[in-house]
Amino acid sequence: MTSRFRTQAGAIAALLLAAAAGAGAQSAADNRADADQLAKALNVSTGSTVCEVGAGSGELTVLMAEAVGPSGKVYSNDLNPDRRAEIARAAAAAGLSNVTVVEGAPAASNIAPGTCDSLFMRNVYHHFGDPASMNADLFRALKPGSRIAVIDFTPRGTESADPKGRADEAHHGVTPATVVRELAGAGFTDLQSSDLRGGFIVVGVRPSR
Repeated sequence: MTSRFRTQAGAIAALLLAAAAGAGAQSAADNRADADQLAKALNVSTGSTVCEVGAGSGELTVLMAEAVGPSGKVYSNDLNPDRRAEIARAAAAAGLSNVTVVEGAPAASNIAPGTCDSLFMRNVYHHFGDPASMNADLFRALKPGSRIAVIDFTPRGTESADPKGRADEAHHGVTPATVVRELAGAGFTDLQSSDLRGGFIVVGVRPSR
């Protein structure tokens, strides 16, 4: 490879990395705002058991663990072992002992059935390659009568017809209508969507019966 092509390739890689970082970056204020919105939407209170899927570095996990207090519990899930280590470190740095880190799977949360008083995810749903299987698993993880919340963003272009393509650059994201339809297919009810800073939030309920 010539020096000119190496320079061009390096510049393109840098731009892609910068774009990816910008798309996923959340400020402390953003995290606090999202945590407050989620706590309100999910009726989180002291003593609640809250579950996060695809927790990343654990910023929202820490805020939720603080919200539920020592008598509450947060189960924090991620596929990536490096992210799981970051979640554990973040909880320890905040002096929290009520966080349990869970290894996730592509189509399963690995959270025991009937564990969660509420469950949420942020900018994760569009990565589900098999949303039907994952949503069925999340339905089981929730206690009857409890709530689920999905924060995500819509594609800049067209939505991928195949869920496996929703994370691709050309179709990156998912529409709230799709999230509502797929959650309804898993049995969730009372589904509502609304705009949220740069994206949307969908909230639904696992029926009591």
